[in-house]
Amino acid sequence: MLQNLASATAPHQGKTIDSFGCPFSQLSTNQSLRGGDISFFRKSAEDEHLSQVATDASNRGFAIGVSMASGHRRRIFHAHHAASFVFPQDGLYIRNLADPYKADLAGPFDFLLLEISPAALQNIAQESDLATVTELQLKTAETDTVLASLVKAMAPAIENPGESSKLFVDQLATAIGTHIVQRYGGATRRAAPGRKLSRAHEVLAKNLLSENLHGDISVLEVARACNLSRGYFIHAFRETTGMTPYQWLLNARVSRACELLRSSTLSLAEIALACGFSDQSHFTRVFTRATGATPGLWRRTA
Repeated sequence: MLQNLASATAPHQGKTIDSFGCPFSQLSTNQSLRGGDISFFRKSAEDEHLSQVATDASNRGFAIGVSMASGHRRRIFHAHHAASFVFPQDGLYIRNLADPYKADLAGPFDFLLLEISPAALQNIAQESDLATVTELQLKTAETDTVLASLVKAMAPAIENPGESSKLFVDQLATAIGTHIVQRYGGATRRAAPGRKLSRAHEVLAKNLLSENLHGDISVLEVARACNLSRGYFIHAFRETTGMTPYQWLLNARVSRACELLRSSTLSLAEIALACGFSDQSHFTRVFTRATGATPGLWRRTA
């Protein structure tokens, strides 16, 4: 499911702080999105002097933050001591939201945040053929370049949720969740037989993707149509076709574009929109990467 949870200009219904304890008045960016089992947020503040944040214990699960810039400082208070940290770029923290939290913030920050419920942790592990996960290792200001790269790839979708492919967001959220439960949940992969889609499921999945070239269908929706879990479907689709569902969708867009370039008089901009690309420049980049020629050159030589 792809859902815009909030935006920088959305009303806060009388609340003065967000769900992570930060005052709305100090946030210069406050965006959010839901993909798969994970809620994603982009939050930043430009003030050098920030106030203290505090949150009560809750059953929401775990919060994971990845710093987009270096230099942000915070002093975190525990029951009997306090510890100070400086976040490097790509530095992360993992908080158990079941624990009360209090920290003094100093210096501007720009974080991409994730919130994962206990049920979502179990679901992600189960769909990835991993042992059950109920807890994550707690981290502060440590670097994880793999997670940072995956989460940064979600940033454009968080910024413009209405323009984002549900298929891309759902698939990327699954990859992020799998990395988290494996690296920080200590989950080991169960022995699993090689898995491929049946011919009927392969045809059904490809038809659904072809009918939704704009990506307005999630991995979960396709998986459910095949009566499969999301994680199983992604792995089986890749084993069967040699590519992920989103990669297959991009190839299908290029194939459809080739048909229109060859047989129609539509402009390149019109073909880009008809084939599910966000604009002509996006169309040109993907098409050139796939065929080795720009759409205009391909049309002239076809």
